[in-house]
Amino acid sequence: MNHQDERILDLRGLRCPHPVLRAKKALRDLAVGSTLVMECTDPLTVIDVPHFVNQTGHLLSEQGRRQDLYVFKIVKLH
Repeated sequence: MNHQDERILDLRGLRCPHPVLRAKKALRDLAVGSTLVMECTDPLTVIDVPHFVNQTGHLLSEQGRRQDLYVFKIVKLH
């Protein structure tokens, strides 16, 4: 997969549940196999995002942290 298949969603400053709600909406517009990159500052996203991915049946391909930024990569499976 190349970077053209990635969409970055800047969710800095948003508190849960808003990052997950925005991700849900963004995933609707992506093609199957594309990746949504979530950049969040809310520490609760480390709980909410994996739970959301589990519920929706997509793939959490990467989860990490860069300083105060929580980064999640979700691959759209359907």
